[in-house]
Amino acid sequence: MRIVTATALVMALAGGAAPAAVAQQPTADGIWRMDGYGTVLSIRSGTLQEYQTTSVSCLKGDSARRTGPGTYTTPDGTVLTVRTQGGRDRGSIRADGSVGDRNLHRIQKLPDACTRPVPEGPLAAFDVFWQSFEENYPFFSAKGIDWHAVRDQYRPTVHVETTRDELFAVFSEMVKPLFDSHVAVQDGARVFAQGRPGTVLPTAELDAKVKKFIMERDLEDARNLQDFANGRITYADLSGGQGYLRISGFGGYAGAGAPYAAQLAELDRALDTVLSQERIQRLKGLIIDLRINGGGSDALGIRIAERLTDIPYVAYSKRARNDPADPTRHTRPQPAYVTPAQSPRYTGPIAVLTGGSTVSAGETFTQALMDRPGRTIRIGQPTQGVFSDVMSRKLPNGMAAWLPNEEFLTGSGRTFDGAGIPPHLTEPVFTKEEFDKKRDSALDRALHVLRNHGGATS
Repeated sequence: MRIVTATALVMALAGGAAPAAVAQQPTADGIWRMDGYGTVLSIRSGTLQEYQTTSVSCLKGDSARRTGPGTYTTPDGTVLTVRTQGGRDRGSIRADGSVGDRNLHRIQKLPDACTRPVPEGPLAAFDVFWQSFEENYPFFSAKGIDWHAVRDQYRPTVHVETTRDELFAVFSEMVKPLFDSHVAVQDGARVFAQGRPGTVLPTAELDAKVKKFIMERDLEDARNLQDFANGRITYADLSGGQGYLRISGFGGYAGAGAPYAAQLAELDRALDTVLSQERIQRLKGLIIDLRINGGGSDALGIRIAERLTDIPYVAYSKRARNDPADPTRHTRPQPAYVTPAQSPRYTGPIAVLTGGSTVSAGETFTQALMDRPGRTIRIGQPTQGVFSDVMSRKLPNGMAAWLPNEEFLTGSGRTFDGAGIPPHLTEPVFTKEEFDKKRDSALDRALHVLRNHGGATS
């Protein structure tokens, strides 16, 4: 999912029991409405077309072409699998590389708004922008934002002669108080997005600076130091039987534009080396460093978690807003399971390092380890506080709005959106003072805990 922290929303259709041998698989051709997500799909003549809908609009979104039996591929290479379930009128969807299905219900025709000309002008763009958040954003109440008051404040400032620059500024001011790094306003190459106050969003420059610091300060005497997955994963054996695994993102493993299958294959190659049978037999503790992690595919995080347990468990459950008029109504929570891998698995104590630059899929992976059987401790600072896939909503004037509409729940129903996942043990993370004094307090604390307490909080 996933603008700074995520890629655009892509779609996949999946699921359903196999039909009887004598029955013909019901066709997926037709019109489908998605539970939540403000989306209608048209599947006809080998083309899957998305329509992004609100109560005041319908705009064409992404499309895909059929590339095999029940499969479609988007222009960016995402493979979509299409199947009906429970007869002709129900289906489900799954994005390639994401976690969870999305339910579909067949409808007779496209909404009327999808067959009319798209309204034009600054006011039309404003209304679609505001309505997209009104119907999908889950966190207005939690953040103390009166979105109706925001409309009342800003809509009178927009008129037929409002320039594109002025409208971009209006939209940016409207969402600025959300402090949500999964919210953005895009106009071509121009983007407004920001993170939680007091945090720094991950960038390639920050990642390179931190990696150099860690190499020189923490890994100078390490053994078996290796980079994997296009440099996004680093592993080293430390003294005292500890291992260090740094993950700077959950994507880009096979280069820009590579399909999910290639990303997964690169990850598996890295894990087969890092968590070899010989290593896990002698490993006494593992540090997983997520402090600079820009997110990516939630499914890749689950893949790693499967190499860290012998016991199946639920990583988290995922739900989305499912009533445009009622923000308290959601889709049924869908659990994401961690199933032990067939490959060698490490089940000993783990210290997870996090901070405000741990974003999106970096956070869902952190959450996936919270109920991991065994000793797992979090050290550092709270994560950024954004978990949802990102919806990309087109506006009539060619701009785009990016926003979340999902919640990731613990077993008790708790979410960490906004505040982020807190550490068990608080330590500074890559502050100016830490850099100036060549300190890495979080990693030092992790080594101390693993060596002296076996992962128990101290």
